[in-house]
Amino acid sequence: MRDELLSLLKKDAWYKGEVKLSSGKTSNFYIDVRRVSLSSSGIYLISHLMWELIKDDRISAIGGPTLGADPIVAGVCMVSYMHKKPLNAFLIRKTPKSHGRQQLIEGKELKAGCRVVIVDDVATSGSSLIKSIEVLAKEKIQIIKALAVIDREEGATENLAKLNCPLVSLFKKSDFFD
Repeated sequence: MRDELLSLLKKDAWYKGEVKLSSGKTSNFYIDVRRVSLSSSGIYLISHLMWELIKDDRISAIGGPTLGADPIVAGVCMVSYMHKKPLNAFLIRKTPKSHGRQQLIEGKELKAGCRVVIVDDVATSGSSLIKSIEVLAKEKIQIIKALAVIDREEGATENLAKLNCPLVSLFKKSDFFD
């Protein structure tokens, strides 16, 4: 599965050329994981591989920052149900909704003290995951670890470690340069 997913990412998500990243940095390549996570084969592979990384963790939910986490969270929840270990899902907005309950966290309500895993498609500096940790910490939610499809190896692992949150990724930038 891992080799098949890497092949899909290289074929459909890899872009060589100058781009501006969400961190504000400029890069000479971009990996648009959504081009794969929003395909049936891609989300199947990502979900099953991520499930393998968390199946033995005692957690009640998986979530992360919208939009990169959205398909992954849904896919992993589906796989968890298939394995008779159903997880709840949550998504963290960039800003609170301006109507309704004006929430930052969407999904089944998380209770203080519950244990969760957070996920994102790509981790560069880890800023989106760090914001998620900050939002969840205010609600007294325990973050066990962070997952990413790709770690660009540009500081996310170290930045998350400072918050006692290990980052586990399916792939690293180095997997794309062979």
